[in-house]
Amino acid sequence: MSTLKNIIILGGGAFGLATARELVTKLDTTRFKLILITSRPYYVHLPGLIRTVVTAEGALEKQVLMPYANSLKGKGEVKVASVVSFTSTKEGGEVELSTGERLPYSVLVLAPGAIWEGPLNLPEEPAAVLEHINAWRAKIENANSILLVGGGAVGIEFAGEIKDFFPSKSVTLAHGQAKLINDTYPDKYRSKLLARVNKTGTEVVLNEYVDATEPSEDGTVTTRSGKKLKADLIIPSRGGRPNTSVISSSLGADAVTASGHIKVLRTLQLPDHPRIFAAGDAIEWKEQKQAGKSTGHATAIAKNILALLNGGEASTPYKGATEMIVTTVGRTGGVAYMGFLWGITFGDGFSAMVKSKTLLVDMMRNSFELGKLE
Repeated sequence: MSTLKNIIILGGGAFGLATARELVTKLDTTRFKLILITSRPYYVHLPGLIRTVVTAEGALEKQVLMPYANSLKGKGEVKVASVVSFTSTKEGGEVELSTGERLPYSVLVLAPGAIWEGPLNLPEEPAAVLEHINAWRAKIENANSILLVGGGAVGIEFAGEIKDFFPSKSVTLAHGQAKLINDTYPDKYRSKLLARVNKTGTEVVLNEYVDATEPSEDGTVTTRSGKKLKADLIIPSRGGRPNTSVISSSLGADAVTASGHIKVLRTLQLPDHPRIFAAGDAIEWKEQKQAGKSTGHATAIAKNILALLNGGEASTPYKGATEMIVTTVGRTGGVAYMGFLWGITFGDGFSAMVKSKTLLVDMMRNSFELGKLE
């Protein structure tokens, strides 16, 4: 029987994987074993998924679904399963998997990510994932008028991709605020986004909420205020919700906020649970949820875990990150914002070079040492 103590990371997305990679080369493998638990046998590159579900061109599913390959450098284990429950004590605890396996842990990292709607809500079984992608491609191709519900980055990028590949389709983007995206970003950036989306021929409807999930028989959708919008397909494009039901059911409802986000200290430890850390989209932290922040989370958590394992205390705080975003509009357009100095914005040329053309696929694969789907 192994005497190694387990360091378990729940979640194989950007934050879980970044934390695993930060730890795996620094752990004493004669004392500790790192285990990454993920519900799918591959990493899902979310920035590329929107284009993937819009078009079969380029077979992007083979690019954005990336097997874990050498991502743990042969020094950790990837287990494909879901976490059913877990316990917490002063010395660690135990994780129960959907396979029935129970794993003791010395330290647990929670990086469960977000739950998405519609096309981005991928199933867990690989065969079902491909069916899901193909089904949405068919829906989009067969639709004449499409309503996107939610004008954040997801909705804007959906509008850009659909109008790029299907320019004759009618596309409407409905957003509940007076400006696109959210007030983390300055008005000048939000206005430039609106102008760029309008340039595609997308109709943008602001200050309107849509609750319907299917159009009426007459091919319209009625907003909360009573406005009628034309649509024979609705695509929910709101942001993700924290995937934290197993946290609240395992630790109690007070472990998460009213919005479902995990409560954390500055060290990214959970209050009252010093052997449990959390990272990524699911934590309560005032910042935009983006994979680009994974290194900052991972660095702080790894330093704190190593301190605990060596008999010390977790004392490294997560200090946040400068807000930056590149919102693509099709394959050659977009608007970028960098929160330096007075806040700098860039247009199509910069956005295409950085993200729109490549969707950061190769960059992500290389940085995480991921494989290609056969």
